[in-house]
Amino acid sequence: MIEIDGSYGEGGGQILRTSLALSILTKKPFIIRNIRANRPNPGLRPQHLAAIKVLQGLSNANVEGASVGSSEISFYPGDIEAGKYKFDMGTAGSITLVLQAILPTAFLTSSKISLSLRGGTDVKWSPSWDDFDKVFLHVLSTLGIKVKTELIKRGFYPAGGGEVTVEIFPSESLDSIRVDEPLRYENVEGNIVISKLPDDIPKRIKHSIVKQMVHYSINGEINIEKCDTLSPGVIVTLWADSNYSRIGCAILGEKGLPSEILGRKCALNIIDDIKSGVTLDMYATDQILPYIAYITSYRGEKSVLLSRELTRHAKTNAWLIEKFLPVKFLIERKEGLVRLEVRQA
Repeated sequence: MIEIDGSYGEGGGQILRTSLALSILTKKPFIIRNIRANRPNPGLRPQHLAAIKVLQGLSNANVEGASVGSSEISFYPGDIEAGKYKFDMGTAGSITLVLQAILPTAFLTSSKISLSLRGGTDVKWSPSWDDFDKVFLHVLSTLGIKVKTELIKRGFYPAGGGEVTVEIFPSESLDSIRVDEPLRYENVEGNIVISKLPDDIPKRIKHSIVKQMVHYSINGEINIEKCDTLSPGVIVTLWADSNYSRIGCAILGEKGLPSEILGRKCALNIIDDIKSGVTLDMYATDQILPYIAYITSYRGEKSVLLSRELTRHAKTNAWLIEKFLPVKFLIERKEGLVRLEVRQA
């Protein structure tokens, strides 16, 4: 039984989600205490309970202590069972965060897993749907993981109501990441999604983004998508391709955040990554660690990537992964970037 301190590092819900995924992959049970101890409302919230229920159903697991407010759970994984599943995250519970915990099952499934999920597609403190679909799934495809998605309806906080379908296919071959030199990125693409807000907002955001692109001599193609959701909202997602990888940035609009600043902030974020030549943006680096660690433990091949910084989430993820898998993370500075290597322990 692996024992985990849920207050370690960033001390949030990601420790739980990553533990669930790694437990299923390794068939190792775990107990986690002090769940979300560093948060204002510690313990399991409804969205975390939803993730547990999803993974419990997919892996025929036994779970103890799974209730709202609980600070401790035990999880005993069973076998992955392919098939069709339907889950409701509840109001605006993040669909993309739950999918982060589900997708590693692609390493084990022998046939297709079909999911229908309802909840929030674009909510605070989680990847936007476009960042997940356009950036993260593209990166997973370079590792040999095939996932097909369909966005039926978007959902903003607080009402949610978003709907997606996801198909996870068996992995036929796996590849590690081995990029030890800066990459060259070309054009930037983007999508500004808006619902139930004035029409001038996406135009001002787009103008601000284009202004930065012109200033730095970067070509960009920015789309405006108007949709009808239960709650009003606006979110910006930008991405750029190299010959090997894809990087992205997503920022959710908030009350009091001017459109011009929102657009400028998102543009400058991805421009900094482009100028640095990173392999992955900071948030994709955080999300990809369980996958490259599993591939390293399975195939024995090390992975290497470059990022601008390692977030607290990423550092916490590395600490947690080493509890489940026989791997070691090596982190060092290289010419202004962070070089991250994962090798067998």
